[in-house]
Amino acid sequence: MAQKNFPYPLLRIGIIGGGQLGKMTAQVAKRMGFYVTVLDSTENCPTAHVSDVQIVGDLYDAEKIREIAKVSDVLTFEVEHIDVETLKQLEQEGHTIYPSPDLLEIIQDKLKQKQVLAQHGVPIPQFEQVDHLTKDYLANQSLPLVQKARKGGYDGKGVMVLKDVQDYDKALKTPSMVEEYIEFEKELAIMVARGITGEIACYPVVEMVFDEKTNICDIVAAPAKISEDIAEHAKKVAIHAIEALNGVGIFGVEMFLTKDGQVLVNEIAPRPHNSGHYTIEACETCQFEQLVRVVTGLPLGSTHLCTPVAMMNLLGEAGYTGQPIIEGLAETLAIKGLAFHLYGKSTTKPFRKMGHVTVVDENVDQALNKLQQVEHILKIKGMETV
Repeated sequence: MAQKNFPYPLLRIGIIGGGQLGKMTAQVAKRMGFYVTVLDSTENCPTAHVSDVQIVGDLYDAEKIREIAKVSDVLTFEVEHIDVETLKQLEQEGHTIYPSPDLLEIIQDKLKQKQVLAQHGVPIPQFEQVDHLTKDYLANQSLPLVQKARKGGYDGKGVMVLKDVQDYDKALKTPSMVEEYIEFEKELAIMVARGITGEIACYPVVEMVFDEKTNICDIVAAPAKISEDIAEHAKKVAIHAIEALNGVGIFGVEMFLTKDGQVLVNEIAPRPHNSGHYTIEACETCQFEQLVRVVTGLPLGSTHLCTPVAMMNLLGEAGYTGQPIIEGLAETLAIKGLAFHLYGKSTTKPFRKMGHVTVVDENVDQALNKLQQVEHILKIKGMETV
């Protein structure tokens, strides 16, 4: 039975991980009246700026994870690379954790993730386990193919496209999986929220554009330029994937739209996702509020897209590090419909995610045109060169 009355503060939420996703979650939670504790190894991390308390500690430190669990009514996380074994023990001891540690354990291993999706009939690229990739193996494959490290990958790291046998020298030297290389028409994504009792709230389908140098999602546009039939099919595929995992929380489902009209699930993030940042300005309920609603047992909010929108990541400029220096901010903020988000990271690095901008407009093309202006104007450099 859902809780009817809430004393202030409403509940104590613990967030494991203190980066930008945790910060934006904490901002919403504090606005709604929750008490927020964050665990992160970096003192005064971005999430600490807007939380009640920070516990400084490594995300694989069992004692620190138990410390945040002790002072929280519910735990969630903004990053996958954390101590799942301790979370599993805490859940067995009666602590509330969403998404579940069992789901996190599956997501942490890209091979297990694909195996579970395949078992439930979710459409995905063909894949195979390869613990030790060799030249002989490559010579007997239809190339190109995609090699993914089973664990530890993020933001394009741990992924390698192998185009011919000579690319063996570039291959990842770690237990991995290989997937067929998909000649896609578009890369799509959907944020899917699933509540404690199984209710679903599905956001619009968005189109993603990746930076070829970094393999980091560069631009997100909503609604995606696809037919209504494909959009509805993509939503069904995304929901099927989250139900297959028995997920409770907010999930970023990345997908390929193939040239022959298939929709294939690429990867799933068990947390707020870069492809959902646009929801802050463009949807009735943003992805971060949706997560807070889910983990505290509140009703899911409306996912209605109020306006066409485009979002662009702001990455640290190549060649710079140290204290961030923002160039072109005033000119950028003069653009109609633009919202500027800086994550509060004290140090910039080449290609590090430092913030994002969102543009709402009457149509997606106009919003994208404005982002092109921003790309030329706004630069995040640093006090030091590298």
